[in-house]
Amino acid sequence: MSETNKALIRRLFEEAVNNGNLSVVDESLSTDYVYREPTVGERRGRAASRELITMYRNAFPDLRLTIDEQIAEGDTVVTRWTGTGTHRGELFGIPPSGNTVRVQGVLVSRIVNGKVVEESEMYDALGMLRQLGAVPAATAKAA
Repeated sequence: MSETNKALIRRLFEEAVNNGNLSVVDESLSTDYVYREPTVGERRGRAASRELITMYRNAFPDLRLTIDEQIAEGDTVVTRWTGTGTHRGELFGIPPSGNTVRVQGVLVSRIVNGKVVEESEMYDALGMLRQLGAVPAATAKAA
């Protein structure tokens, strides 16, 4: 079961996020799907997932998520990932910068009866905003 669950998450990363095949969302997520992460808060349902993927793909047309590591136990899959892309569209009100970003994150997915029912994600949002030029990098003062 663990390998099947990991394969489901890999398919979502590759087909839905990297290739923009949003029909995979409907095939892979339960109808009562819940997603949580700090920058967008809680989102519910397949349509919300499609909107979120579309938002990021519009901001980063060359978006590529790479799975660095996956661990699965029971109904839970933990995926550590790295995302890269060039900022070519608006994101969170930030106009396109043309900057290439590299961000790392962790996604915890819960799967029931072959469908993802719940996910919580944490990623380096501050690092991403710094790379976009929206937040200045901290500078250390000499003592």
